[in-house]
Amino acid sequence: MKDILDAILAEATPAETREKEFSALPVPGSYRGMVVRKDETGMFEGIASRDKDPRRSLHLDEVATPELGPGEALVAVMASSINYNTVWTSIFEPVSTFGFLERYGRTSPLAKRHDQPYHVVGSDLAGVILRTGAGVHAWKPGDEVVAHCLSVELERPEGHDDTMLDPEQRIWGFETNFGGLAELALVKANQLMPKPDHLTWEEAASPGLVNSTAYRQLVSRNGAAMKQGDVVLIWGASGGLGSYATQMALNGGAIPVCVVSSPEKADICRSLGAELVIDRAAEGYRFWSDEQTQNPKEWQRFGKRIRELTGGEDPDIVFEHPGRETFGASVYVARRGGQIVTCASTSGFMHSYDNRYLWMNLKRIIGSHFANYREAWEANRLIARGLIHPTLSRVYPLEQTGQAAYDVHRNAHQGKVGVLCLSPREGLGVRDQALRDRHLTAINRFRDV
Repeated sequence: MKDILDAILAEATPAETREKEFSALPVPGSYRGMVVRKDETGMFEGIASRDKDPRRSLHLDEVATPELGPGEALVAVMASSINYNTVWTSIFEPVSTFGFLERYGRTSPLAKRHDQPYHVVGSDLAGVILRTGAGVHAWKPGDEVVAHCLSVELERPEGHDDTMLDPEQRIWGFETNFGGLAELALVKANQLMPKPDHLTWEEAASPGLVNSTAYRQLVSRNGAAMKQGDVVLIWGASGGLGSYATQMALNGGAIPVCVVSSPEKADICRSLGAELVIDRAAEGYRFWSDEQTQNPKEWQRFGKRIRELTGGEDPDIVFEHPGRETFGASVYVARRGGQIVTCASTSGFMHSYDNRYLWMNLKRIIGSHFANYREAWEANRLIARGLIHPTLSRVYPLEQTGQAAYDVHRNAHQGKVGVLCLSPREGLGVRDQALRDRHLTAINRFRDV
């Protein structure tokens, strides 16, 4: 592994010799990865979700390097990041991910590699290709890449209009093994995208999943197809997903209404350029009277507040991801004919709402899940051109991934939390200093807040 890292850090290597140099590097028979263990899936039984601790379930283990199959790439991972799916995996909710690995393992002899008594987690990476499998022509050893998290077989017709509709699509590092929170990772070649040259490894690793998810959910024709002038209500607008939605709304000529839970988070949204911000904690919204009963009067108060900010307009689009806690309010406040586009459900998967406000006002609920390759590529292109910026706030070493996941689980973070894998320190990997200098303030906006 030291030879691999030395080769990556030798930035003066001529481009024409990189492929030969990296192809000659021996691939280790094992590597360090953050795993959950199959024999520990019952460790949190009887404990409330909020009290389950990822620091107990995530382990840094030495695991065998998987066989490289056709159409795949083995990547040396310089950095990764924490997404909510890693939190779910670490607390074994809503189900243990070992069920995903078992089902995948039954699909083919090659897929059987993924069915292990451990699950290497992580759905983001920035790193360097070490090997490519048979049939890979667009990428080669030595290429600096990021990876999006859609793993898809594309052997069925359903996926050929939109790969997210393929019955064999899976989220890499969540529904597959050998994810990005590790020194090496196994991906399909059609997950790869060029690393943005002006970003460090940790910055480049942080947008992938959430940036692509926000792009499909808000911008794509498969989501809300946002247009100029749309009023967009964005829950958690300073968070890992919402911070990208806020940037996209502003860049696309829409009018974001940013919902946050503290003055500090409100300040972050304003620093992005948003003018309409609701601090839901300061204004005391209580959308539920108790665990079973929602409070429509609070929906009404919330809707009135939105109209005060927008000059009397209701949201054309509600960017939904908290789920259970907010969904009833989201359906209520969307304008007549408006859209509620939803993913994730971090506060709970069982949504309830008053259907009269949906049905009689011709509103639409759109389910959105990650992104197809084209959408992820377009989202990464925005990052590479400096039109959308990383929202990295804090970085941990690989050994402290449990603490990083704990921060996200307890919402004790802003933006994205990064993890250094092979990279020995922050700040490495920049190839275009001039572009970086032009955007440095925006790149660092979330750091240490």
